[in-house]
Amino acid sequence: MYPPPVSIPEQRPVGETRQPSATTPTPANAPAHPAGLTLLTVISTEEEFDWSAPFGRENTSVSAIQAVRHGQAVFDSCGVRPVYVVDYPVASNPQSAATLREILESGRCEIGAHLHPWVTPPFEEDVNPRNSFPGNLPHALERRKLIEVVHALERAFGIVPRAYQAGRYGVGPATSDLLEELGFEVDFSSSPGFDFSREGGPDFSQLRSVTHWSGRKRSVLSVPMSGAIVGAIPTGRVAVHRLASSELLRWTGFGSVVARLRLAERVRLSPEGFDDAALARLVQHLLDDGVRVFAFGLHSPSFMPGCTPYVTNAAELARFLDRIRRFYDFFLGDLGGRHVTPSELHLEMRATSRHSP
Repeated sequence: MYPPPVSIPEQRPVGETRQPSATTPTPANAPAHPAGLTLLTVISTEEEFDWSAPFGRENTSVSAIQAVRHGQAVFDSCGVRPVYVVDYPVASNPQSAATLREILESGRCEIGAHLHPWVTPPFEEDVNPRNSFPGNLPHALERRKLIEVVHALERAFGIVPRAYQAGRYGVGPATSDLLEELGFEVDFSSSPGFDFSREGGPDFSQLRSVTHWSGRKRSVLSVPMSGAIVGAIPTGRVAVHRLASSELLRWTGFGSVVARLRLAERVRLSPEGFDDAALARLVQHLLDDGVRVFAFGLHSPSFMPGCTPYVTNAAELARFLDRIRRFYDFFLGDLGGRHVTPSELHLEMRATSRHSP
């Protein structure tokens, strides 16, 4: 169960931002946003594969998409309209597309785009960890692959996607301009608190969960997937967490001490691997940091036992669904927050922000 409701710091005036520190830069183009706490739900909707095995082009099974009905039942009961960011194998399979199309046509979700390069044509790059981050690909190839996803979504759902999430949070130097060129409005590709640089991906460990405009024309609303390194120590949490998780000190037990005392704890706003108390600690940390727009995320294969490390059997699925429901009760009930879709948030932010295009 959740601890007593977290405290909500006084709302800053519209457009006023927290003074940045040396370790947590604030985007200069952070938009004003509507008053109150706002939540979005982002489902990375993708093929199932062994997360511990090497990437492979042959891993295109999408049978787990049928299990999204378990999650959608929770969303419906909580008054939540998620965005399913859908990748090429799911969009190009008639059965999986039909499952999601029924939810879309009944008005219970939005559909966005998700790019897993290793299973998205054209197949020109080597399959390896570095190339699994789409932003590492040559710009022309990243563009062609994303266009393939867009076309697959148009054929499957009759819509032009406006929300995007890079597979593995793999944004690159050209991604924002590419999204702007293709007409995307909202991007969920950053993951504050997490560092993927060991595999050649981006390092978000010092990024704040601040919504901001991106792209050359500042027309794409970048909404980070809410996360941070939280803990009891007031400063230096990123460095302490990095040290605690290093190979060099693994044998010393330093990491166990840091974890047990919660000195520097990496948390993402997700039911995958994080319990009620951890999610509440993260929300409090982000509220104290002035965040008012939150993104709650998970992967579609987690709705089918055995497809991800987070849900391995039916009992764990039941607990997983209960965790999602409890988080909505906490955020939308105890904290008095509201839930919106990406298109709704983009429209509101354009209307309220002086930085809007």
